[in-house]
Amino acid sequence: MLNNWEIHLKKVHVILRDNASNMKAAMEDMAVPSLGCFAHTLQLVVHEGLMSQRSVSDTLANSRKIVAHFKHSQLAQSRLEDLQHEMQGAGTTTTPARLVQDVQTRWNSSFYMIKSLLTEKRPLCAYAADHNLPATLSANEWGLLEKTVTVLEPFEELTRKISSATSTAADVIPAVTVLKRLLAEENSTDSGIKTMKSTLLQAVSRRFSSIESESLYAVATLLDARCKDRRMAKDLLKQELDKMEQAQLKASAEGQGGTKEAEPAEKVVRMEAGSPPSTSKSSFSSLYNRILEEHDEPAQVLGKQPYSLSSPFCCCSKVPECPFNQCGKRKTV
Repeated sequence: MLNNWEIHLKKVHVILRDNASNMKAAMEDMAVPSLGCFAHTLQLVVHEGLMSQRSVSDTLANSRKIVAHFKHSQLAQSRLEDLQHEMQGAGTTTTPARLVQDVQTRWNSSFYMIKSLLTEKRPLCAYAADHNLPATLSANEWGLLEKTVTVLEPFEELTRKISSATSTAADVIPAVTVLKRLLAEENSTDSGIKTMKSTLLQAVSRRFSSIESESLYAVATLLDARCKDRRMAKDLLKQELDKMEQAQLKASAEGQGGTKEAEPAEKVVRMEAGSPPSTSKSSFSSLYNRILEEHDEPAQVLGKQPYSLSSPFCCCSKVPECPFNQCGKRKTV
């Protein structure tokens, strides 16, 4: 394909591929850098988590039977819609929502199935009181579904974010960091899903164990304005850039037939701290910004008053001298 389009291999920065072993081998044979599909790996993690706990897998099996019953019977679907209209109230013209069947090869389909069941819980319970169903859900199983959908929601949100047209490789390392933190947090509502959360955390750690050592992800994170000046990424990204610099120096020395001593690591990267954290409407944003703040360098202090470029007011009113000259003049007291 590259030959047909007359694209030289030196112009190929990176190729995004699926996780099949033959595709990985093909990229290695071509000697071009490549990255596996992050979203697909994320779904493999979800599948491991759902299958790890017997109670969760059994509840999902019963849920599939219930949804399949209405998918295969037009009469049952019609009766359920009548109950939905009745519970919506008179004068409501909203079309009743249909149950979603999960498919193993469709991303987040188990999450969407559980969510649709929880949304239509009342009509389903009313239907089960008068008609037969191939399976029913107990009160404990309904509660288990509510907890499961809470755990799976970050995965669904991250899959949508990483699949958007504006996503970049710089989103990967921060996203994995946030996922690990979310799954490691212990809550009082974790009863019944502790094994699933533990398995999800282990799967994330195992499948993304080498993601921070991947130079393409590291450099992309460095160049991202949201975290390039944060201490969280400095050590890792500095190491990766040092490696690239050493490799370039070595290649240059070999090409000249001599040896050239590499420059000290301190001269390779120079970064200044103090950029304000970004704001995001995503549910990941609060935890993501909290992680950045935990690893950020301490704020500079003048006159025991912190200042920030993101402050809505001019800092010259808070400190003896305005270091950023935001107001266009120096003010002394």
